[in-house]
Amino acid sequence: MQLIANELLNQCRWPELPPRYAAALREAVIYIVNRYDPVGIVACGTIIRGAPDEASDLDLYVIHGAPWRQRVQKFFGGVPAEMFVNPPVAIRRYFREQHAAGRPLTAHMLATGWIVLSRDGIIETLCREAAEWLDKPVDYPASRAVMDRYYVATLYEDARDVAGKDPATAGMLLQEAVTMMLRHWFLRNGMFVPRGKELIARLTALDEQLGRAAAEFFQAPSEARWAAAQFIADRTIDARGFLNGRRNRKMSQRVRARGRAGEYAHPKFS
Repeated sequence: MQLIANELLNQCRWPELPPRYAAALREAVIYIVNRYDPVGIVACGTIIRGAPDEASDLDLYVIHGAPWRQRVQKFFGGVPAEMFVNPPVAIRRYFREQHAAGRPLTAHMLATGWIVLSRDGIIETLCREAAEWLDKPVDYPASRAVMDRYYVATLYEDARDVAGKDPATAGMLLQEAVTMMLRHWFLRNGMFVPRGKELIARLTALDEQLGRAAAEFFQAPSEARWAAAQFIADRTIDARGFLNGRRNRKMSQRVRARGRAGEYAHPKFS
């Protein structure tokens, strides 16, 4: 086993990294080749792209031939690392599912990563497919956009409805609604949804006012979040017109129901 591990290490290609990260990557790869039977290893993330900060971790995609998946988190030389162990069939399923959801995380990791180990060419094929998936247009049909808008508007209205009597529930619903509004904004503008830690920065670069409102919402005290939330709702889902339309329909339904029950019956016909 050790002989095989040494042979695999000799086949590895190492990116140029600061010494701390280079040592951590080598230690992580030694761990992988001794624990798994990898046919490919891709190092990815901000460390590999050359833009790490103190909180950055080392992401490693491990491709193997077994039918199971695993996700492992460990420290190597004090550097946090996350390893995604998958067979090719699972990775291709992630490509399809994440693209349909508007969040092609796996494709981005593989398309922008560094191939450390390639034994049979499958990793190069997967990385090419990843780049092709990123080039595909966002799939956000009008029917799904309407349903998403309706759902998030309902969440937002529910938050406002319970704000006075149950602030904790209102805060939970409001945060979920605003997060979904921002994701909806990207999708309806033909863009993939960025990862959470990049979303506000990306949003601000595209729409400075909306980005500032989002930053204010997530940082402001709970009582001061409503104004920012209203701006975001108006900007992303046209909340005022949409909610007014829903309220009018709900009122009409209540009027019709009460009319059937006699509550709104005209005296002349009572």
